[in-house]
Amino acid sequence: MLAQLSPDCPLEIAIIGCGITGPLLALGLATKNISITIYEQAPCPPDTGAGIAFTANARKCMALIDPRILDCLAAVATTNGDPNHPNNNMRFVDGYTHSPDDTAQKKVYELDTGPKGFEGCHRGEFLSRLVEILPCGVRWGKRLDAVVEVSGGVVMRFCDGSIARADAVIGCDGIKSRVRELLLGEDVPASYPHFTHKVAYRGLVPMEQASARLGHERAHNQQMYGGPGAHVLHFPVAQQRLVNVVAFVTDGGDWGVDRNLSQRATKEEVAGAFADWGATVRAVVDLLPAELEKWAVFDSLEFPAPTYARGRVCIAGDAAHASSPHHGAGAGIGVEDVLALTFLLGIVSERVKTSRRRALAVQAAFAAFSVVRRERSQWVVKSSREACEIYEWNDPHCGSDMDKAYEEIKRRSQKIWHFDIDGMLRELELEYGRYLAE
Repeated sequence: MLAQLSPDCPLEIAIIGCGITGPLLALGLATKNISITIYEQAPCPPDTGAGIAFTANARKCMALIDPRILDCLAAVATTNGDPNHPNNNMRFVDGYTHSPDDTAQKKVYELDTGPKGFEGCHRGEFLSRLVEILPCGVRWGKRLDAVVEVSGGVVMRFCDGSIARADAVIGCDGIKSRVRELLLGEDVPASYPHFTHKVAYRGLVPMEQASARLGHERAHNQQMYGGPGAHVLHFPVAQQRLVNVVAFVTDGGDWGVDRNLSQRATKEEVAGAFADWGATVRAVVDLLPAELEKWAVFDSLEFPAPTYARGRVCIAGDAAHASSPHHGAGAGIGVEDVLALTFLLGIVSERVKTSRRRALAVQAAFAAFSVVRRERSQWVVKSSREACEIYEWNDPHCGSDMDKAYEEIKRRSQKIWHFDIDGMLRELELEYGRYLAE
């Protein structure tokens, strides 16, 4: 029999998912005297994953959530450029047009992101650091089946037959979120991500090999090569021991959401897609291992979630607004979500003590979160798709004009990087008060 929650107990939140957003949220809520349990369907922490990056804005949010998060990031982060003199530039260049010395004679566009403006790391390494400092246990191997709101709380049923109870549930369970399905309805298209008709070939190259083939400066710096219908990105990872190469290619076929999002591929597939490109891009592709991974790029653009919350159930991060990776902003927007929820539930924890008022206050907090965060996060989903079109010369305004493309990417990027965090917090508190008063 489930124990009843006492009004004198701390607010108890169940977090579904132990990716990046879930642990960050657990760390933030713990600073507000909130009890947390994380439920994760995987049997243990994953040690694999792609590279992720965080802007200065995202790191400011981390510091407000829990300063120890920045220590975790610093321990695994990789600088861009010369380690003794790192830079903050994102570089763009025409990778398609042929010239005698290829990119040596092409204009390189440098977008200054500010001090440590785009700090990257390996997702698995960062997650391992976060799990080490979690204030709560993680219930591994817990695949969520159903969520039911009851008097005074929420009951969760898991696929192994077990049940658990909390004051509220927050789904941080990623792009294939079960909480999103339960929140919006299993027959609703918005409950699921959809294929963008782009695939990403990913491979890791030893830095020594990349430097020998591409030159020291190019290998140690982030660089994006644009061209018709595809683009290639590479950047240093693993404290500059490796170069992460990602090649995006159009795929006009179908890729169902029930299918695994990644599959094995060969270098020959990638080489065929870029056979007509410039010598530098072909050299980058030639560095790839013989076998690599091909990832289907999904997002929530066509069918966005109409709301991020209903009652005492909420979704955040990729579960709420899965984005394609072309802005490199999905993880950072999730960090903003975490700060917003930490702030709102901190107000509930501090000001509301009775069980009836607590239930209403949590609903008001979730409703305020949905209203305030939805516009910005959905804009990022849309702009990320459009950024891909710009990189791949499909944008009607920019076409193959790299000058125009650079200015457009800069405008969009600065909207992501220069976000008014304090303004967001003020708006959240106003919305929370408005909902609570209704």
